[in-house]
Amino acid sequence: MILYVIVAAVTAGLGLLVNNHCLKQNGIVSRQQILNGLSLVSVFLILFALSACRLNVGNDYAKYVEFMHLINCDAFVPTEFGFNWIVKILYGISGFENYLLVFAFFAFFTVLIFLAAIYRQADSFGFSFFLFMAFGYYFQSFNTVRYYLALAIALYAIPYVLRKQWGRFIILILLGATLHKSLLVVIPLYILASISWKKWQLALAAVFCSTFFFLQDFYLKVVVFLYPTYEDTEYLQGGTSFVNIARCLAVLILALLCYKQTVKESRRNLFYFYCNLGALVMYVCCSFLPIISRIGYYLTITHIFFLPALISGIENRKLKRLAAIGVVGAAILYFAVFILLKAGNDGLRILPYETFMFHDMVPILSDVN
Repeated sequence: MILYVIVAAVTAGLGLLVNNHCLKQNGIVSRQQILNGLSLVSVFLILFALSACRLNVGNDYAKYVEFMHLINCDAFVPTEFGFNWIVKILYGISGFENYLLVFAFFAFFTVLIFLAAIYRQADSFGFSFFLFMAFGYYFQSFNTVRYYLALAIALYAIPYVLRKQWGRFIILILLGATLHKSLLVVIPLYILASISWKKWQLALAAVFCSTFFFLQDFYLKVVVFLYPTYEDTEYLQGGTSFVNIARCLAVLILALLCYKQTVKESRRNLFYFYCNLGALVMYVCCSFLPIISRIGYYLTITHIFFLPALISGIENRKLKRLAAIGVVGAAILYFAVFILLKAGNDGLRILPYETFMFHDMVPILSDVN
């Protein structure tokens, strides 16, 4: 736990040194750009090393090792063909079942794409990166490595939506979906969030959302059709997160308070506003759907950009300072609860941290049989 706190504090501190709006003047590299490069490389190396060196950290680590073994044996696995190809290529290069290299591969590109997306889109890299770490997105990437790489790709693709470059957006999402097909949901979700909704359209959308309460069996059949491996498993039990509901509600209240001066005339902030509203509707109305949090994360990940944008738009200095202190305090509290109460649970199991340098891998199912 102390290791995670230190990593979060050090990388957040380094992130504060980054100015992602610093441009070259007359082709000359400034001190700030050099500092940007050193800070970003340091952050990347710390996060990559922590993720790549872990062993059996994450509730599905052993399951992934089992999947990789089955892929190498040409047996059936429920993972997407892009992931299967990566495993076969890396195992072929290594000459043995080098699952550590596969986890390192995913850690490399997950951290790289997240950092690139934040640097590319944030009003303040330091603030957005702090929220990225405090909300636990990095540490949760120790689980479901395919999904979190897909989440990073979704975040990176947002500017294409805002610029209406639909071809680039869809191609990038389709490529990412070869690793985790849940990424396909962002095509309709991000397109819907990019629309400037009128009041009557929102009313119709509310009527449609009400169908989730009395057509649950129908929607579950749709999910089973899309994910046949979920049939007759615990994944169909559904469930929601009251913490995520509270977070979305808090963001919505702040957004409504800042709506006229910050959200209304900004295409980007309107997109973030509707992403947050969509996530809130999903958490409240669609709790019966399996792993609703994964779909919701594609929408709530925008909080790391939306909250700094809302605060920067507050004109009154005292209110701006109070809002910033409130957001930072809430994020630190969220991180503390995450590390102290959730990180060691079976649903995450990212504590205790173990590394291949000092620990051995537990037997997988194929070894036991």
